Amino acid sequence: MSHRRVRDLMTRPAVCAHTGTGLKDAARLLAEHDISALPVTDDDDRPLGVVSEGDLLRAQAELPEPAGLLPTVRRRRGERAGAGERSGTVDGLMTSPAVVASPEWTVVEAARTMQEHGVKRLPVVSETGRVTGVLSRADLLRVFLRKDSAIEDEVVDEVLGRALGLSRAQVTADVTDGVVRLSGEIGSEDSLPLIERLCRNIDGVVDVQLDLSVAGVPGRAA
Repeated sequence: MSHRRVRDLMTRPAVCAHTGTGLKDAARLLAEHDISALPVTDDDDRPLGVVSEGDLLRAQAELPEPAGLLPTVRRRRGERAGAGERSGTVDGLMTSPAVVASPEWTVVEAARTMQEHGVKRLPVVSETGRVTGVLSRADLLRVFLRKDSAIEDEVVDEVLGRALGLSRAQVTADVTDGVVRLSGEIGSEDSLPLIERLCRNIDGVVDVQLDLSVAGVPGRAA
């Protein structure tokens, strides 16, 4: 059993801005594709950073108010505008370097990377280092929206059948709201940790509850 890979969930092709892309063009890309951030790439499609809606809004807020009635947003001490920001491009606004993911990562690896770096999306790069897609937090959450029937089929076919050689007559599975409940009879109490681990490795499983007895041991629950 293994978790789904980034390649199965990422959005492709990636919508990217390129070094030198103007702020208005970047904002237009965000609006047209209904996304909140763009990887910024060089001429070889290698990631340089990420520019977000928040970055663009910050740049807009720092412009002087036309009527001169509102105070200008002040930068923090020591903070200067980058060359790209002064010239109206994404280069000076983007967060760099970009935190990226491999298409072969599991959803667990991707989620941990997002958590560790405090980011909401990861450009996905190929073996050659080029951006091939984007993985967002919303993409990761899709694994928890799997239908109970799909999870139950995977438990029965992959865990009970293929991995453990158990038939439906021996162990039955029921999945409700991502909670897996197994009942029936197994050959050895030693199988219990393995059964639980394999079930938990299925994407979309929230919890595992076991009501299993050991064959040949009357009244003995595993």
